[in-house]
Amino acid sequence: MAVILVYNNDTNAIERYQRNENDIMPYVYNNSLTVNEFRGSSNANLLWTDKRTMETWSRFRDFYGAAIPVGFAFKRIWEGGHSPQSQHYAGTALDVGQALAPAQRNRLRQRAIDFGLWSYVEPAYLTPTWVHMDKRNLNPACVSGYPLLRLGDASSYVLILQDALNALGYTGSGLDGVFGSGTDAAVRRFQQSFGIPADGIVGCVSWTLLTQSARGIGQTATVVNP
Repeated sequence: MAVILVYNNDTNAIERYQRNENDIMPYVYNNSLTVNEFRGSSNANLLWTDKRTMETWSRFRDFYGAAIPVGFAFKRIWEGGHSPQSQHYAGTALDVGQALAPAQRNRLRQRAIDFGLWSYVEPAYLTPTWVHMDKRNLNPACVSGYPLLRLGDASSYVLILQDALNALGYTGSGLDGVFGSGTDAAVRRFQQSFGIPADGIVGCVSWTLLTQSARGIGQTATVVNP
C-alpha cells in the first residue's frame, strides 16, 4: 500500500490517496499507469505527483494509441539516481520505451513531440535507449530545474523542498506540500548554515545547495514517511 500525494493544479491543494501497487494512479483515466509503474525503482512508501502530469500522460496515451512500457517515473531526492534538480523527484517526469525496438522508440519520441503538451521531451542523443517526457514548471529559478518558492506556495516542488530539508536534518516543516511557517523557518536555518541570505525564499542558489547536498544521501533518521 502506497500513500500518494497529488498537487491539484486547479484547486492549489494537496490531495492524499492510498493505493495498492497494481491500482491505477489518481487522475489516470485509461488504466495506463499503475502505482508500481509510477514508483519505478523507488522504495519509498510515500510518492507524489501533480494532477496536470497524470492527465497529460492519459491524454498522450490516447494520442499514441498503443500501450507504452514505463521504465521509470518517481524517485525521492535522498534516493538519488538522477541530476540534482531532476523532474523525477517532483513526480512530473516519465522515462518510457526502454523495452521497445529502436524504430518503435523513435516513433514514440516523435509522437511525444508532436503531441505538444509535454513541457519537455529529451532529444535522442541524450537518451538513446529510452524516451524522457515531463510536465515541468516552465518558470525555473535556475536556467533549468525547479521554480522559486516562498511562504504560501503549494506544489510537488514544495514536497521536494521539505523532503530535502528533512533528510538533511532541518526539520519542522513536515511533508505536506504546503510552504507554511515551519517550512519557512527550516529554509532560513538551512540558508543561515550555508552562509547565504536567510530570507526564506528558495531561488537558484538555495535550490542548488539544497539539492546537491540531499541527493542520494539515503534515508536518514529525519526523513518523513507516513
